[in-house]
Amino acid sequence: MTAVALAAACAVIFGTADFLGGVATRRSRVLAVVTLSQVGGLLLISLLIPVLGGSPDPRALLWGAAAGVTGAVAIVLFYRGLAAGMMSVIAPTTATTAMAVPVIYGLVSGERPSVGALAGVVLGLLAVVLVSRSPNGAKAGPRLGPLLGALASGAGFGGFFILLKLAPAESGGWSLFAARFASILLVASLALATGRTLRPTPGSMPVTLAAGLLDMAANVLYLLAAQRGMLTLVAVLVSLYPASTLLLARYVLGERLSPMQITGVGFALGAIALIAGS
Repeated sequence: MTAVALAAACAVIFGTADFLGGVATRRSRVLAVVTLSQVGGLLLISLLIPVLGGSPDPRALLWGAAAGVTGAVAIVLFYRGLAAGMMSVIAPTTATTAMAVPVIYGLVSGERPSVGALAGVVLGLLAVVLVSRSPNGAKAGPRLGPLLGALASGAGFGGFFILLKLAPAESGGWSLFAARFASILLVASLALATGRTLRPTPGSMPVTLAAGLLDMAANVLYLLAAQRGMLTLVAVLVSLYPASTLLLARYVLGERLSPMQITGVGFALGAIALIAGS
């Protein structure tokens, strides 16, 4: 598969994993959902390592562990922002920053997409902003603390993409194994340090594990896409994942989409077409 196809599939699966993770957090504790879902992901990558091939190169393990820590911190900051009740500010700020950081890194490091692909990048940026907006909009100005947390969270997610890209391609799935192992240790330690239980509520385990398995499957697709294509383009396509989350919420939970969000979904499809055709 091409990098574009892998990245687009990754976005769909990431969005589905986020949808299931959101359903799980309605039924159980956030840190329990994050930790247990990542345990499911660790089990999956352990099974896939023989298929993906490669060897546990020390550089891959270090880059992977750094990615795992960065991603775990980003998740914690993201949920703290949502807990502040500013979804309409936190979500688009985080998503936009998460896409902008690897795009800027790719351009600075020498990647030069075509004019059509760059147009797709711009359209993708608009799509992420639009689909991440709350249907009701913000009713008050953003407070500085949550806004800074959203910027830091987005930078963390963007850093996760960059660090995995830096892992040697010949290491196979070992960087993802190290990333998931490190993130589990960090989040579990945080839960223990703050006295939070990691015990899930009854009935939440199947959805939690499904979210973790799909999240890891998306990570594998991202790694394969990043090895085959420019980070500037792959990161944009992967960052379109909120579109699939919205569509699932619409057709599974019956949530209504605003005209702005529907426009964002259309922009996302246009961005994929522009990048794929370049």
